[in-house]
Amino acid sequence: MDKPLPATILTGFFGAGKTTLLRHILQAEHGEKIAVIENEFGEVPIDNSLLGDRATRITTLSNGCICCSSANELADALLDLLEGIDRGDLDFTRLVIECTGMADPGPVIQTFFSHPAISERFLLDGVITLVDAVHADGQLNEFALAQAQVGFADRILLTKTDIAGESGALVERLQHINARAPVYRVVNGEVDISLLFNVEGFILNDRLTVARPRFRPLIEPQNTIRSIVVNLAKPLELQTVSDVMERLLATYADNLLRYKGILAIDGDSRRLLFQGVQRLYNADWDRDWRDGEPRASVLVFIGVSLPEQEIRDAFAAFE
Repeated sequence: MDKPLPATILTGFFGAGKTTLLRHILQAEHGEKIAVIENEFGEVPIDNSLLGDRATRITTLSNGCICCSSANELADALLDLLEGIDRGDLDFTRLVIECTGMADPGPVIQTFFSHPAISERFLLDGVITLVDAVHADGQLNEFALAQAQVGFADRILLTKTDIAGESGALVERLQHINARAPVYRVVNGEVDISLLFNVEGFILNDRLTVARPRFRPLIEPQNTIRSIVVNLAKPLELQTVSDVMERLLATYADNLLRYKGILAIDGDSRRLLFQGVQRLYNADWDRDWRDGEPRASVLVFIGVSLPEQEIRDAFAAFE
């Protein structure tokens, strides 16, 4: 079977610069043949080659890339792209999905896991969220959706910093919302493509770099969505960890956006990795703990109005 096609989701509130970034991606020298799913083609020059028959418009761009606009569900557009490949009409190595400013990334992510053909032939690589440094605080205050877009992210691109100037407090706020996604400053969509591709945000691995903000604003922003980082110094009992996670998911799965952890399990020399998106999660054994490596556990939960003290107390009982 052919290797699954990697897919990247671009999200962010209105005016954050998604189309500018997309134009940069399409014009950059990266050796990829990119297919793009977007709601509007904007000013990108297109020809009149149309493929697909389920209210889906698939258009070949002048630079050889492919654009796809669907009046139906995202799943239909993805299936149309696969059918184009199978017929020999389309050829691409990577997919980029540009969401609208008011799109919730959750259902877009779920589409890649809920349909057998899509989950088999596409590999969701990562969620890239763009944040407008000029207007972000107001948008985050007014719209929970703007916070959710940050919460789902594997990478956060902070745009318009040349206009906004110093953005330390905003970066601090973004890290409180999502402690596991690094923040990169971007001007006019210019960003190293290697930061956007091969993120492996939905592959079970040990990439868990937790942001530790240097300061807290005197007035804490009102974030409905935030990160909770739990550190445990002692190895954990596997069944007890499983029971706690099952209880959390049974009660708060709808509130959880992303979660990930590296666990030290009592009586086992291997690290246990787990990660999830809302109700979907997986876990597996990793490599052995190295000699001299602290056998400590770290867990990160990103969600809506999570009961922080209850979560901390549940895991503190292990200590």
